[in-house]
Amino acid sequence: DYALAQIQLLYDVERKADDERLTYEQRAELRARLAYPILVRFEKWLVNEYPKVMKDSPIGKAIKYTYGRFDKLSRYHLDGRYRPDNNEIENKVRPVACGRRNYLFCGNNDAAEDAAVLYSFFGCCKAAGADFRTWLIYFLEHIHDYDDDYSMDLAELLPDNLLSKGKILS
Repeated sequence: DYALAQIQLLYDVERKADDERLTYEQRAELRARLAYPILVRFEKWLVNEYPKVMKDSPIGKAIKYTYGRFDKLSRYHLDGRYRPDNNEIENKVRPVACGRRNYLFCGNNDAAEDAAVLYSFFGCCKAAGADFRTWLIYFLEHIHDYDDDYSMDLAELLPDNLLSKGKILS
């Protein structure tokens, strides 16, 4: 119960930073003031509790795992750009993980490679905030402009570049 309560307190700090729309620098200052003391107490708790639990029990394994990585797990409080977890990345790779089984049914390696390229483009659109269909139509209408003119940079057709130039809408 204690460990979960401490983790909840750390996320309360993050929620406060999000609600106040703090800059990275302000978030780091808030964490130094509020999260760091929680992390210090939590680390002491890990050290004190580990000798009291059975090493092979689920809580024993959890404490050992957490304490063994605590310096890395707690490093996020030093920089406002860091997140306390990897949820954002996990959410971004989930479609790839879910799609693996589907890739078995692409028919052949070339089709699977084409699907991977489309997933990459879809990910670029999502990251840029661009509508995939709008971007794809623009891309297909303009890709041949680049066939003969090797001085043109294909990166100009990436979703974030087209959005910033107002050539497609989000």
